[in-house]
Amino acid sequence: MRKQLALLTVAVVACALMVIDLRHRNRLLFAELQAVTHERDELNIEWGQLLLEQGAWSEQRRVEETARARLGMALPSAEQTVVVRTDKVVSKVTP
Repeated sequence: MRKQLALLTVAVVACALMVIDLRHRNRLLFAELQAVTHERDELNIEWGQLLLEQGAWSEQRRVEETARARLGMALPSAEQTVVVRTDKVVSKVTP
C-alpha cells in the first residue's frame, strides 16, 4: 500500500511539473507571437507608405518636373516635331 501511494505521489508531482513546464512554454510562445504580430503590423504600415511613395515618384507631373529641372529637358515645339510612319509594304511575288 505504501509503495502504491509513493508511486501515485511521484506520478502526481511529475504531472504537476509537466503542467508547469507546458504553461511556461505557452507563455513564451504567446509572447513571441505577440512580437511577430507587432512586427507584421509595422511592416504592413511601411509597405503602405512605400506604395504611396512609389505612386508619388512615378506621377507624370513629378517625372516632367524632374526631367526639366535635372536634365534640362523640354517639350519640343511643333517645328521640331517629326512624325515617322512605318507602313508595311507587301509586295506580291508572281511565280
